[in-house]
Amino acid sequence: MGFFKSLYDYRELLKTSISKDVRGKYKNSILGVVWSFLNPLLQIAVYALVFPLLMRGGGIDNYTVFICCGLIPWTFFSSAISRTAFTIIENGNIVKKVYFPREILPISVVTSEAINFAISTLIIIAFVIGYGVGITKYVIFYPLILLIQYFLLIGISFIVSSVTVFFRDLQHFINIALQLFFYATPIVYAPGQIPESFQWIIQYNPMTYIINAYRNIFYYKQEPDLVSLGIVFAFSIALCFIGYLIFHKLQKKFAEEM
Repeated sequence: MGFFKSLYDYRELLKTSISKDVRGKYKNSILGVVWSFLNPLLQIAVYALVFPLLMRGGGIDNYTVFICCGLIPWTFFSSAISRTAFTIIENGNIVKKVYFPREILPISVVTSEAINFAISTLIIIAFVIGYGVGITKYVIFYPLILLIQYFLLIGISFIVSSVTVFFRDLQHFINIALQLFFYATPIVYAPGQIPESFQWIIQYNPMTYIINAYRNIFYYKQEPDLVSLGIVFAFSIALCFIGYLIFHKLQKKFAEEM
């Protein structure tokens, strides 16, 4: 309860931190917030052109829409992790001089990335409409899927943001791990295209079920697998708790490491 009370007491600081992070992401950029759309569009264009040639289409209809529904949620995931890894270090001067709940730093980054993702979701909507897939009633599950992904990222962010303070080389490992994790997640391919001997890799990957859920509501126009989402949600909440315990224990020595 102390954690939630601290967040409530410092809610104005949290709001300010989120707002600053959202505005600062494209500060000094000529195109500004346009990059929220342009960056994922360029990635979609590259993968949509290259992978059908490598996979010979893979039997996937509307492959551009298919990859769009996976790549944009993945960008939210990878950006949040790579950015939270450095958030304590980047705010080292404040951490050393001012008292505030340190958890605000990773939470504000993940929240700002969630806002950016919500804006980028307009790209998915534009593609499903533009390619004739259409929008159905199942989009009502979108907030639920986003919330589950949000809690998953909060748990991970608590861990990586605190551990990186003590092991700076972790940044290199995170970048490599994210690249490997990208191909271990059904983003550019369908789960059924993976050989049976490697199915366990995606089955134990929580992002598999989150990506599948987004695809279900936007691409396949059907209800997401609520049982699988429920399991991922429970896992995410448990990870938040574990991550908080790690963060809470390590934060006592943050100032010494800056």
